[in-house]
Amino acid sequence: MSKDSSFDIVSKVEFSEVTNAITQTMKEISTRYDFKGSKSEVSLDKEELVLISDDEYKMDQLKDVLLSKLIKRGVPIKNLDYSKIEKASGGTVRQRAKLVQGIDKENAKKINTIIKNSGVKVKSQVQDDQVRVSGKNRDDLQKIISLVREADLTIDVQFINYR
Repeated sequence: MSKDSSFDIVSKVEFSEVTNAITQTMKEISTRYDFKGSKSEVSLDKEELVLISDDEYKMDQLKDVLLSKLIKRGVPIKNLDYSKIEKASGGTVRQRAKLVQGIDKENAKKINTIIKNSGVKVKSQVQDDQVRVSGKNRDDLQKIISLVREADLTIDVQFINYR
């Protein structure tokens, strides 16, 4: 068996699941007593979540509800990059959270360093926003997957195209 096995390390967010989580969050907020009469809402603007609420305290509660719904839907919350809370119209506050897609150069370097330091005989190469890992032994690829899972990365990664 001389054919190499390979897999890709990617970081993706499923936007249909994000939309479902937003819908569930809005439904829960509409029934909660502590949000009665509140101007709280969550929306998706391209690849960015926009959270609007009455004050910072309600914003934190809104984020808690949203995060719980995102976790239930399997959306990686590590891929949320929050901006500062800013004043909005009507005495409300707004916060944006960018949904990070793809592996940036810094994390790709970290992944490559982990793979090289492991001593396992595999090759890795960065391709745009993903990392391709290939090797002759499938057990070696499994070791690399477990090492990358344990790594302290700033984004959540998935392993696809395992061949």
